[in-house]
Amino acid sequence: MDFFDNYKKLFLAALALFIGLTIAVAILPAIHNQQNNAPLPNHVPLSEDAYQGKLSYISNGCVACHTQQVRNVDMDKPWGKRPGIPADYADNTRIDFWRNTATLMGTERTGPDLTNIGARQPSMAWNLLHLYQPRAVVGSSIMPAYPWLFEVKDKLGKDDVEVIVPDEFRNGINGKIIATKEALQLVAYLQSLKQVDLPDGKLPMEFLYKKKEVAVAAAANGGEENLPDGATLYTQNCAACHQGNGEGLAGAFPPLKGSKIVLGDDLELFVNVIMLGYDARAEYAVMNAVGSDNNLTAEEVTAIINHERTSWGNDAKKVTLEEVKKIMESL
Repeated sequence: MDFFDNYKKLFLAALALFIGLTIAVAILPAIHNQQNNAPLPNHVPLSEDAYQGKLSYISNGCVACHTQQVRNVDMDKPWGKRPGIPADYADNTRIDFWRNTATLMGTERTGPDLTNIGARQPSMAWNLLHLYQPRAVVGSSIMPAYPWLFEVKDKLGKDDVEVIVPDEFRNGINGKIIATKEALQLVAYLQSLKQVDLPDGKLPMEFLYKKKEVAVAAAANGGEENLPDGATLYTQNCAACHQGNGEGLAGAFPPLKGSKIVLGDDLELFVNVIMLGYDARAEYAVMNAVGSDNNLTAEEVTAIINHERTSWGNDAKKVTLEEVKKIMESL
């Protein structure tokens, strides 16, 4: 009973128990994780600009609405090509001596997951416009605008990056809207967020609770082909820039409604634009290689093309899977 009456012994016993549990429950597992998890072989460390962009991402509270975790459930499949693994987060380091860095995995998806946003949306022009005014590119977006990351100048400097903002979102601004260094660094961080391929021979974890994919019969060839839903694929891969109505954004992204490329007979050019990107029109931002970046199959490319050729008043002949396959094989 003397033990329970001696406050020094009780305090020391409680302290020893606390330290022992901390070592067993927190410290030893953390050391084990560090020893047994390392970045994947193809992992690319953050550049200095991307790292500063990460700090801006943290300070601007982006983690409150965006996650960076692809769970192994089928509903997460749009966010990455595979579920996340510990190695994806093994390269995180402390911000400084006093502050640890969060993995930024997040807890709530008010906005889309950003794990693979660097591959899904690598366009700098799109990302900058989205930061300046999200509703300029996604009409229904509830994301706040970040105009303080930009400045207005009368003339462009040598290294200035201008953001082409549609007139309806300029709020009476007549000068040139220029991205600050912090905005460019934040975009550099977002563009660095790409899932790393697993080493050869390693199979990714499977997505669980998969929904049965329903093929949509294509009208071409008398309905002989079964293709994915072109409207859904367009929404996932193209609508962010070209808009759901196919009208694009003036001065930023060209319209597909009435487009000569979409309605024309040069199918090889059309497929090349989707798979390899396009930079032949100075009045518009550079288009990234959407097809290659997102690993689109010939079936998916065919479905997207047919959707674009027959939507928003476009009335062109649908193309066949065989035609698209032949062109893709030659790329």
